[in-house]
Amino acid sequence: ENKPMQQAKPYTPKNKVRIVTAASLFDGHDAAINIMRRIIQSTGVEVIHLGHDRSVEEVVNTAIQEDANAIAMTSYQGGHNEYFKYMYDLLKEKGAGHIKIFGGGGGVILPEEIEELQNYGITRIYAPDDGRELGLQGMINDLVETSDFPIGKNLNGEEAKLSEKNDNAIARVISAAENFPEVAKKTLDSIHKKNEKSTIPVLGITGTGGSG
Repeated sequence: ENKPMQQAKPYTPKNKVRIVTAASLFDGHDAAINIMRRIIQSTGVEVIHLGHDRSVEEVVNTAIQEDANAIAMTSYQGGHNEYFKYMYDLLKEKGAGHIKIFGGGGGVILPEEIEELQNYGITRIYAPDDGRELGLQGMINDLVETSDFPIGKNLNGEEAKLSEKNDNAIARVISAAENFPEVAKKTLDSIHKKNEKSTIPVLGITGTGGSG
Protein backbone atom coordinates (compact mmCIF):
# COMPACT_ATOMS: atom_id res chain seq x y z
CA GLU A 1 0.00 0.00 0.00
CA ASN A 2 1.41 3.39 -1.01
CA LYS A 3 0.99 5.82 1.84
CA PRO A 4 1.12 9.55 1.04
CA MET A 5 4.49 11.07 1.95
CA GLN A 6 4.39 13.17 5.11
CA GLN A 7 5.70 16.66 4.41
CA ALA A 8 8.42 17.74 6.83
CA LYS A 9 7.80 20.60 9.24
CA PRO A 10 9.70 23.78 8.30
CA TYR A 11 13.13 24.19 9.90
CA THR A 12 13.49 27.29 12.08
CA PRO A 13 16.73 29.21 11.39
CA LYS A 14 18.78 30.25 14.43
CA ASN A 15 20.48 33.10 12.56
CA LYS A 16 19.36 35.74 10.08
CA VAL A 17 19.73 33.86 6.77
CA ARG A 18 19.77 35.53 3.35
CA ILE A 19 19.78 33.54 0.09
CA VAL A 20 20.11 34.72 -3.52
CA THR A 21 17.99 32.72 -6.00
CA ALA A 22 17.92 32.69 -9.81
CA ALA A 23 17.74 30.52 -12.92
CA SER A 24 20.98 30.28 -14.89
CA LEU A 25 22.10 32.05 -18.05
CA PHE A 26 20.20 31.17 -21.27
CA ASP A 27 17.60 29.43 -19.11
CA GLY A 28 13.96 30.52 -19.18
CA HIS A 29 12.75 27.64 -17.00
CA ASP A 30 11.83 29.46 -13.81
CA ALA A 31 8.83 27.46 -12.53
CA ALA A 32 10.96 25.30 -10.19
CA ILE A 33 12.99 28.17 -8.70
CA ASN A 34 9.82 30.22 -8.22
CA ILE A 35 8.31 27.42 -6.12
CA MET A 36 11.56 26.83 -4.23
CA ARG A 37 12.14 30.50 -3.40
CA ARG A 38 8.64 30.83 -1.96
CA ILE A 39 9.19 27.80 0.29
CA ILE A 40 12.63 29.15 1.30
CA GLN A 41 10.97 32.46 2.19
CA SER A 42 8.18 30.79 4.18
CA THR A 43 10.88 28.90 6.13
CA GLY A 44 12.00 32.23 7.60
CA VAL A 45 14.73 33.22 5.14
CA GLU A 46 15.22 36.54 3.34
CA VAL A 47 15.28 35.82 -0.40
CA ILE A 48 16.77 38.06 -3.09
CA HIS A 49 15.39 36.68 -6.36
CA LEU A 50 17.05 37.69 -9.64
CA GLY A 51 14.70 35.92 -12.04
CA HIS A 52 15.85 33.82 -14.99
CA ASP A 53 18.68 34.09 -17.56
CA ARG A 54 21.24 35.31 -15.01
CA SER A 55 24.99 35.14 -15.52
CA VAL A 56 27.40 33.78 -12.91
CA GLU A 57 28.90 37.24 -12.40
CA GLU A 58 25.51 38.86 -11.80
CA VAL A 59 24.60 36.24 -9.20
CA VAL A 60 28.00 36.27 -7.48
CA ASN A 61 28.14 40.09 -7.32
CA THR A 62 24.63 40.20 -5.84
CA ALA A 63 25.46 37.54 -3.25
CA ILE A 64 28.56 39.49 -2.15
CA GLN A 65 26.82 42.88 -2.09
CA GLU A 66 23.90 41.40 -0.12
CA ASP A 67 26.29 39.46 2.17
CA ALA A 68 24.25 36.32 1.52
CA ASN A 69 24.75 32.99 3.25
CA ALA A 70 24.06 31.03 0.09
CA ILE A 71 23.06 30.95 -3.58
CA ALA A 72 20.30 28.62 -4.81
CA MET A 73 20.10 28.10 -8.60
CA THR A 74 18.20 26.02 -11.09
CA SER A 75 19.86 25.05 -14.36
CA TYR A 76 17.96 23.27 -17.10
CA GLN A 77 19.98 24.50 -20.09
CA GLY A 78 22.68 21.81 -20.15
CA GLY A 79 25.65 24.01 -19.23
CA HIS A 80 25.49 23.27 -15.52
CA ASN A 81 29.00 21.83 -15.12
CA GLU A 82 30.72 24.97 -16.41
CA TYR A 83 28.20 27.31 -14.76
CA PHE A 84 28.43 25.94 -11.22
CA LYS A 85 32.22 25.44 -11.33
CA TYR A 86 32.75 28.99 -12.57
CA MET A 87 30.46 30.26 -9.79
CA TYR A 88 32.51 28.41 -7.18
CA ASP A 89 35.79 29.72 -8.65
CA LEU A 90 34.53 33.31 -8.88
CA LEU A 91 33.28 33.37 -5.27
CA LYS A 92 36.71 32.19 -4.09
CA GLU A 93 38.49 34.70 -6.36
CA LYS A 94 36.38 37.54 -4.93
CA GLY A 95 37.07 36.52 -1.31
CA ALA A 96 33.60 35.06 -0.70
CA GLY A 97 34.29 31.33 -0.58
CA HIS A 98 32.09 31.04 2.54
CA ILE A 99 28.93 31.54 0.42
CA LYS A 100 27.36 28.14 -0.16
CA ILE A 101 26.05 27.03 -3.57
CA PHE A 102 22.96 24.88 -4.05
CA GLY A 103 21.51 23.77 -7.36
CA GLY A 104 19.00 21.60 -9.12
CA GLY A 105 18.03 20.79 -12.66
CA GLY A 106 15.75 17.79 -12.57
CA GLY A 107 16.97 14.97 -14.79
CA VAL A 108 19.14 17.33 -16.85
CA ILE A 109 21.98 17.05 -14.30
CA LEU A 110 23.15 13.43 -14.34
CA PRO A 111 24.08 11.52 -11.13
CA GLU A 112 27.77 11.36 -12.11
CA GLU A 113 27.74 15.12 -12.80
CA ILE A 114 26.19 15.77 -9.38
CA GLU A 115 29.02 13.77 -7.79
CA GLU A 116 31.62 15.66 -9.82
CA LEU A 117 30.16 19.08 -8.92
CA GLN A 118 29.90 18.27 -5.21
CA ASN A 119 33.48 16.97 -5.22
CA TYR A 120 34.51 20.25 -6.86
CA GLY A 121 33.05 22.22 -3.93
CA ILE A 122 29.39 22.86 -4.76
CA THR A 123 27.53 22.44 -1.47
CA ARG A 124 24.70 20.31 -2.87
CA ILE A 125 22.94 19.57 -6.15
CA TYR A 126 19.46 18.15 -5.59
CA ALA A 127 18.35 15.29 -7.84
CA PRO A 128 14.78 14.12 -8.59
CA ASP A 129 15.33 11.26 -6.10
CA ASP A 130 15.98 13.82 -3.35
CA GLY A 131 12.60 15.37 -4.08
CA ARG A 132 10.91 11.97 -3.88
CA GLU A 133 12.72 11.05 -0.67
CA LEU A 134 12.67 14.36 1.20
CA GLY A 135 9.73 16.24 -0.32
CA LEU A 136 9.91 19.94 -1.19
CA GLN A 137 9.99 21.17 2.41
CA GLY A 138 12.54 18.50 3.34
CA MET A 139 14.91 19.70 0.60
CA ILE A 140 14.45 23.32 1.66
CA ASN A 141 15.04 22.38 5.31
CA ASP A 142 18.34 20.77 4.32
CA LEU A 143 19.32 23.85 2.29
CA VAL A 144 18.35 26.36 5.00
CA GLU A 145 19.91 24.39 7.87
CA THR A 146 23.20 24.11 5.96
CA SER A 147 23.06 27.89 5.33
CA ASP A 148 22.20 28.76 8.94
CA PHE A 149 25.37 30.43 10.18
CA PRO A 150 25.96 33.94 11.56
CA ILE A 151 27.00 36.78 9.25
CA GLY A 152 28.68 39.85 10.74
CA LYS A 153 29.64 38.29 14.07
CA ASN A 154 33.25 39.39 13.57
CA LEU A 155 34.78 42.43 11.91
CA ASN A 156 38.41 42.31 10.81
CA GLY A 157 39.71 45.54 9.28
CA GLU A 158 36.70 46.17 7.01
CA GLU A 159 36.64 49.86 7.92
CA ALA A 160 39.96 50.50 6.19
CA LYS A 161 38.53 49.14 2.92
CA LEU A 162 35.35 51.24 2.90
CA SER A 163 36.94 54.20 1.11
CA GLU A 164 37.97 51.81 -1.71
CA LYS A 165 34.24 50.95 -2.12
CA ASN A 166 35.07 47.31 -1.45
CA ASP A 167 31.75 45.43 -1.76
CA ASN A 168 32.70 42.69 0.71
CA ALA A 169 33.69 45.19 3.40
CA ILE A 170 30.68 47.49 2.93
CA ALA A 171 28.28 44.55 3.06
CA ARG A 172 29.95 43.02 6.13
CA VAL A 173 29.83 46.27 8.16
CA ILE A 174 26.11 46.61 7.32
CA SER A 175 25.51 42.96 8.33
CA ALA A 176 27.31 43.49 11.61
CA ALA A 177 25.20 46.61 12.29
CA GLU A 178 22.01 44.64 11.50
CA ASN A 179 22.81 41.36 13.24
CA PHE A 180 25.42 42.15 15.91
CA PRO A 181 25.19 45.87 16.87
CA GLU A 182 27.60 45.39 19.78
CA VAL A 183 30.24 44.06 17.35
CA ALA A 184 29.66 46.93 14.90
CA LYS A 185 29.57 49.75 17.49
CA LYS A 186 33.28 50.58 17.50
CA THR A 187 33.46 50.62 13.68
CA LEU A 188 30.26 52.67 13.34
CA ASP A 189 31.45 55.18 15.96
CA SER A 190 34.67 55.59 14.00
CA ILE A 191 32.75 56.04 10.71
CA HIS A 192 30.46 58.66 12.32
CA LYS A 193 33.53 60.52 13.67
CA LYS A 194 35.10 60.63 10.21
CA ASN A 195 31.82 61.79 8.71
CA GLU A 196 31.51 64.82 11.00
CA LYS A 197 33.48 66.88 8.49
CA SER A 198 32.04 65.18 5.42
CA THR A 199 30.65 67.50 2.75
CA ILE A 200 29.20 64.76 0.54
CA PRO A 201 25.63 65.73 -0.41
CA VAL A 202 22.85 63.30 0.49
CA LEU A 203 20.14 62.98 -2.14
CA GLY A 204 16.74 61.51 -1.25
CA ILE A 205 14.58 60.12 -4.04
CA THR A 206 10.97 59.02 -3.60
CA GLY A 207 8.86 57.01 -5.98
CA THR A 208 5.22 57.26 -6.90
CA GLY A 209 2.48 56.01 -4.61
CA GLY A 210 3.89 57.44 -1.40
CA SER A 211 6.88 55.08 -1.22
CA GLY A 212 8.94 57.95 0.21
